[in-house]
Amino acid sequence: MWNEFKKFAFKGNVIDMAVGVIIGGAFGKIVTSLVNDLIMPILGIVMGKVNFADLKIVLSPAVLDAAGQVVKAESAITYGNFIQTVVDFLLIAVSIFVFVKIMNNAKKKEEPAPEPPKGPTTEELLAEIRDLLAEKK
Repeated sequence: MWNEFKKFAFKGNVIDMAVGVIIGGAFGKIVTSLVNDLIMPILGIVMGKVNFADLKIVLSPAVLDAAGQVVKAESAITYGNFIQTVVDFLLIAVSIFVFVKIMNNAKKKEEPAPEPPKGPTTEELLAEIRDLLAEKK
């Protein structure tokens, strides 16, 4: 059983997949930082100094006591965070699409075009049919 597990766990495909998952997680963090720290602030300035993290619809405001401490937190729909997450997803999706496209093009260049199957030519087949028909007469 141990040998079967070793064969499965250390196959090239499983190791490649594990490396891909780890790199994908790190790449996701980089794209999230790119969106949150660079793109959304620039987009916010262009749109009139809007901070997307602050965009929300308050359903019920927070309740404070006399000392100013929060007794009950506000209930809100934070659509600004949703917008950031959508932009994050779109950047990751486009990046993966471009990466896969590049990899597919690289594979096409590496692999030689398959040779057509060997066999008789059209002329040879027609001559064979002609001969068979001549024999039947």
